[in-house]
Amino acid sequence: MERFTLFSLFVLLIPCLCFAEVASTVVPDESDDLLISQVVSDSEDHILNAEHHFSLFKSKYGKTYATQEEHDLRFSVFKANLRRAKRHQLLDPSAVHGVTQFSDITPAEFRRNFLGLKRRLNLPAHAQKAPILPTNNLPTDFDWREQGAVTSVKNQGFCGSCWAFSATGALEGAHFLATGKLVGLSEQQLVDCDHECDPEYDDACDSGCNGGLMNSAFEYALKAGGLQSEEDYPYTGRDRGHCKFDKHKIAASVYNFSVVSVDEDQVAANLVKNGPLAVGINAAYMQTYMGGVSCPFICGNYLDHGVLLVGYGSAAYAPLRFKEKPYWIIKNSWGRGWGKKGYYHLCRGPRAHNLCGIDSMVSTVVAVHKNK
Repeated sequence: MERFTLFSLFVLLIPCLCFAEVASTVVPDESDDLLISQVVSDSEDHILNAEHHFSLFKSKYGKTYATQEEHDLRFSVFKANLRRAKRHQLLDPSAVHGVTQFSDITPAEFRRNFLGLKRRLNLPAHAQKAPILPTNNLPTDFDWREQGAVTSVKNQGFCGSCWAFSATGALEGAHFLATGKLVGLSEQQLVDCDHECDPEYDDACDSGCNGGLMNSAFEYALKAGGLQSEEDYPYTGRDRGHCKFDKHKIAASVYNFSVVSVDEDQVAANLVKNGPLAVGINAAYMQTYMGGVSCPFICGNYLDHGVLLVGYGSAAYAPLRFKEKPYWIIKNSWGRGWGKKGYYHLCRGPRAHNLCGIDSMVSTVVAVHKNK
């Protein structure tokens, strides 16, 4: 009984000890000036001086509020998010959590306006399955950005269209593999024109800023003939416009698409062979994420955000595990000012299997090869 008690005490102390190590090694970005860049565990200064930090936050992100009542409400939310970021830091000590552009909105507002993946379960049973690929000779590190297959980080704005950005990102990579040309594709075409529904769920239809599914977006593109370029059909972040699709201006077309089995090695193999992958993820820690490798102790498989898997790394320091940890490289759609210049690093490996549901909803797409 005594041995159990001592062991339990040690386990409880580990997060605090490791968190202190993280806090001491993070160097704030000089561009942040005095704005809090990480929630620290040994002081309540960030809460006591919340008004000062809120002023810096408003200045950095250009935040203005129409009324004093709205200002006071957002300040109250900001303080709550400081406390929430501190909790996230304790639960996810190998990442950096703190003030982001989302620090003045509630978790409910965040989910409603900046996520948008409709399905919370696994991929549909009727979906075409990707063939099982060999995994014994996979590269130790891999990144499609280095191959020229990934466009710059985009910004979905105040619109739950993450699913559209995930889908276009995968097709952009597939089109690059098929033609050697990297072309930014139109998310707005999907927002305006795509109303495909998942046959297994009556309410799982692609609905612009109200959410959608990547596989349904691929199905739409297959039926429509393809997607226009971002240049020809630019993004507005609004879903009340008419569909302006012009079939004579198609920039990339879907040949076929399939789903990858819930297996980390197969995900990696498909990534290397077929290009960037459209994936669903649980975004529970992403509202406060600023950098580092996210390895949370607790993260559910409830999928609510569509992102693009572009690569993986073999080693990044994770103090809690006292060793280097492999990670996924994930392209997000909230602009370059979020996370690691628009990217999210999430733990991978046997002990992090399907962390935050990253292996649960993975799709690969093949583009039509066009000689121009």
